[in-house]
Formats: sequence, C-alpha cells, structure tokens
Amino acid sequence: MSTDTNAMPPAVDETPGLSQLGRVTNILFAPSKTFIDIRDKSRSWWLPFLITIFFAYLFFAVVTAKVGWTQVADNMLSSDAKTQERLAQAPNPAEAKEQALKITSIITQVTVWGNAAFVLLFSLIAAVVLWASINFIFGGKSKFSEVFCVWMYAGLPGIFKLIVGSIMLLLIAPDTFNLKNFAPTNIGFMLPADTNKFLMVIATKLDVVDIWGLVLLSIGLAIVARLKNNSGYIVVFGWWAILIFLGLIGAAFSG
Repeated sequence: MSTDTNAMPPAVDETPGLSQLGRVTNILFAPSKTFIDIRDKSRSWWLPFLITIFFAYLFFAVVTAKVGWTQVADNMLSSDAKTQERLAQAPNPAEAKEQALKITSIITQVTVWGNAAFVLLFSLIAAVVLWASINFIFGGKSKFSEVFCVWMYAGLPGIFKLIVGSIMLLLIAPDTFNLKNFAPTNIGFMLPADTNKFLMVIATKLDVVDIWGLVLLSIGLAIVARLKNNSGYIVVFGWWAILIFLGLIGAAFSG
C-alpha cells in the first residue's frame, strides 16, 4: 500500500483572537464571540476580574464614606429578629449589643476588604462544579480553564449593580442600607423588611442583573463544552434553583 508523502497537514487557524478589551465589549453586545474566542484562542481571565474588583472596592469606599461599617453592622443586626431576641434576653442588653456590633463590624470589614481573595476562591469552586456538571452529566468537552474564564466574563454585568448601588447610597438614609441587597435590581429590594422570609428569598433571587449573568454563563458554558445551549441552561439554572432551595431552607431555620 502506497503512502502519499505529499499529503497536506491539517489547516491551522491563524486568525488573530479578540483583544481582552474586545472580549469585554462583546460580552455586552455579542457574547457568543467572546466565548468562542475563549474556546478557540485564549483562556486569559485577568481583565474581567480586575474590572469587577475595581468596581467592588469603589462601592465599598462609598459605603465607608456614606454609611460607615458600624452602621452597616447595626443594620444587619436590626434586620435579624433572632439576634434581636437573643440580645434582649442577655443579662446586659446594651453591653451585649455593643459586643455584637463590634464583632459583626470586624467580620464584615474582613470579608469586604478581602473581597478579591474571596471572589477568586468562590470562582474556582463554582468553575469546578460547572465543569464537572457539563462534562460528566452532558458529555461536554470543556476544559477547566475555559469554564473558569467563562465564569469571569459572565460575571461582568455585576458591575452595573455595584454602580447602581453606589448611586443609591447617595439617595437613601444610612440606617436603611442593606449590604446583602443594596441595589434596586430585584423585587426584594422594594419589599418591606418584615416581608415573609420565604417570599423575600425568592423575590431577591429574581434579580435582573444576576439573571443576565446566568444567561451569559449558560451560553458560554455550552460553547466551551461544544454542546447546544440547552445543556448550558439546564446546568446553570439547575444549580441556581438548588441555591434558591437552600436559601429557603436557611430562611426556615432562621425563623
């Protein structure tokens, strides 16, 4: 059997990939282009991470200037009925509240100013879960680095919530600020504090910015896994539904 020694080698795609800035722009207007570029060209994730962290720390700086972390802690304690009950039953309620304020303020500030590290850690965990889900359940062919990069770019809409939250801080009284739900991008923001906890969990999760990010994540996950978009939507929104369910369980235990 003769062998064709003149056979042409497989064609190599030499088309230049998108710039990092081009990827960010396309997330807003043509997200599939960004995700295809991640799959076929580069898994660089640093720019969306830096953009997100920049706006997060800008928001935290506004919180520091307009509200203050002691007030943030006081608002958090005041919104927790069980904590209020426990403090009221203490031998010295005033001293107990002061101690609780101090501890809550310290924990909140450590969490906030360590945000960059926490974002990276959470992103790694989320990417592992999504990578395993899309590959082992749906037979995808994604690489972990691709999924991690998709996660970073799909999270970019979150900066709009941070911007809106910063603007809201200029319009509301400090004692009404809620760090856990600081922007009017969901129904829960509009509901009174004494709303049924189960309803509040669901209303807060119906957040237009978060859902925008979930849609982007679904599209990107399907693209890097070489699957139809339906697979990405099932994985992403399936985990989202699980998190809502866990939130409802947490609300039940918190009374």
